[in-house]
Amino acid sequence: MYFLSKAFHLARRLRRHLFTFLAVLGPGIIVMVADNDAGGISTYAVTGSKYGFNLLWILVILLPMAYYVQEMTVRLGAVTKRGHAEAIFEGFGPFWGWFSLADLAVVNWLTLVTEYIGMIAAMSLFGIPPAVTFVAVTAILFAIVLSGKYWTFEKLTLLFCAFNLVYIPAALWAMKLPEVPGWGAVFKGLVVPNFPGGLTGELIFFLLANIGTTITPWQIFFQQSSVVDKGLDIHDIKFGKMDTFAGAFLTCVVAAFIIITTAAAFHYHHPPITIEDAKQTAEALVPLLPAGQGELARRLFAIGLFDAGFLGALCISLSTSWAVGEVFGWAHSLNKSVKDAPWFYVLYLGMLITSGLVVLIPGAPLIAITMFVQVVAVTLLPSALVFLILILNEPAFMGEHVNTRWQNIANWSIVIFVTLASTLFAVSTLFPGLFGAANSK
Repeated sequence: MYFLSKAFHLARRLRRHLFTFLAVLGPGIIVMVADNDAGGISTYAVTGSKYGFNLLWILVILLPMAYYVQEMTVRLGAVTKRGHAEAIFEGFGPFWGWFSLADLAVVNWLTLVTEYIGMIAAMSLFGIPPAVTFVAVTAILFAIVLSGKYWTFEKLTLLFCAFNLVYIPAALWAMKLPEVPGWGAVFKGLVVPNFPGGLTGELIFFLLANIGTTITPWQIFFQQSSVVDKGLDIHDIKFGKMDTFAGAFLTCVVAAFIIITTAAAFHYHHPPITIEDAKQTAEALVPLLPAGQGELARRLFAIGLFDAGFLGALCISLSTSWAVGEVFGWAHSLNKSVKDAPWFYVLYLGMLITSGLVVLIPGAPLIAITMFVQVVAVTLLPSALVFLILILNEPAFMGEHVNTRWQNIANWSIVIFVTLASTLFAVSTLFPGLFGAANSK
């Protein structure tokens, strides 16, 4: 009887913990999966086609980096009940507060342009005109946040997150092609760091581009505000960390399968096939795979590209509206109606409309915009990380939930690494000849 009683209590405890985790689950998975946005999909696709499985190991490094950065936002939001913009204003004063908010707003708007570029490109593969895609997508994105409930938004967004898994069957089909070395080569690419051709300027560019698509400033602002809007408390921190790790793991798995797909289909093809973006990837897969699989893989890639841009646009717009609302004292919650929080929704819709219209301008320099976004984003990231770590070490904010020594070692190492990588990335983007030839992602 004693053992039955212990087993019964253990089962009840596990059940209670499972229900708590499912209730907390959301912000971490959403922010991480949304980070695999339209630009990220193209980055991974081109990386696989150019270097095969040789750069998969970078994802193993990016997994803990993404987790350690984002778990700080969980603790900060749950303890302080403040969004990141509000925390910076209170902790560092108006100058740095306005600096962070202005940088976030600008880079978010520019990034939204690239998300619309990806969504319009994806829908063009189904023959849908750009103007129709713009109007329909904007309407759907706005409708999702009009429910007046954070929980409704989260459930719908998690549903869209599931579409990220469409790349897995495409990878499995591509791995069956006769020229592909097999899953042993995939495993080797994951565990053995390799620099094919040496540390050329082009290789450095691709390594840094992959890093730049995994940790971004808007993620910090979004997840912290999301934690606050969802109403998570100190007691939920443990499960919030689990949610964040699950999101980081899922993001890296999806990225790995995209690289595997394009590596198998294009890099090991004789002769190798060069691609430049995710749209071209979808089109080039058709003749390589068996009848039926090729067309289905094309559609899956198009769906994945659209979904990536959609999630990115949804989360990036919200991160801006949350941050601006925190600073100006507006009502800024998805639990508020349009009547109760008009400026929150006006800013959200305005970000979508103005950024999407840019893509419809005939002759708009979309490639130049994408390159500029990369440079602006990497200049903002190190400062955002520094603000985050400094706040997490302030007992007045965090109490007993300040960073531990190990967390500080890990996070400051990430700051140093990202700062060096970001600087090289920005320099290689602005002055590609300095490090040798480098292609855009």
